[in-house]
Amino acid sequence: MREFNVEKQTKQLIEYTREWFNKFGTDTRAVIGISGGKDSSVTAAVLKDAIGAERIRAIIMPNGEMSDLDDAKLLVEHLGLTSEIIPITDYYNAAIATFEKANTFEVTSDLRINLAPRLRMSTLYAVAQGQGVTSFVVNTCNASEDYVGYSTKYGDAAGDVSLLQDFTVTEVLQIGEYLGLPEKLVHKTPSDGLSGMSDEDKLGFTYAQLDEYISGNKEGIPADIIASIERKHVANLHKLQLMPAYKRS
Repeated sequence: MREFNVEKQTKQLIEYTREWFNKFGTDTRAVIGISGGKDSSVTAAVLKDAIGAERIRAIIMPNGEMSDLDDAKLLVEHLGLTSEIIPITDYYNAAIATFEKANTFEVTSDLRINLAPRLRMSTLYAVAQGQGVTSFVVNTCNASEDYVGYSTKYGDAAGDVSLLQDFTVTEVLQIGEYLGLPEKLVHKTPSDGLSGMSDEDKLGFTYAQLDEYISGNKEGIPADIIASIERKHVANLHKLQLMPAYKRS
């Protein structure tokens, strides 16, 4: 595993976040979706230390029954954030009903899964634009998820600024511990909250194995898992790159 000084990196991350927001004004706000998972919890904690709870708007967006609702509320209460619950259920169901009437495509399981994070992102941008002051949507993806494309393009992969993009899951957990977040939020089994499966079940390997691979240590990782990681990385690079565009000569 690559060397990681959690105190140094966390302090630098907080300072980066403070400087990034303050360059737009000292009243600039951060809008963040809170799922009750480690990434949104750690990101929210960094934001609080960087710009203060009063400049954060924490949005919880259930789609029907939300299994992590109590954890999301715990995080908001722990950090003392201004929050709101905005269900996406009605317009998710309306979109699916509209799509089911279409003749040119099928409403697949992947469509259903990816629609929710895209609606959540549109909700966060609506909240940001309705603040009355300059406000930015904060991305919560980490390096491990990004490496294998475990995010929804234009959904949770979107945002105006990313704070955890250069940290693996292993490192995010250490940052969460350093910031004093409740253990149940930092070390809960990671899940997208949509498919009913854990992240690791869906990926087919553990985050520990993925983080070791990213760190350059492939020893002890089965060959089939290495192949799977590399295949997913190549297939999902488009999520990390700017849109290709023709340049006239």
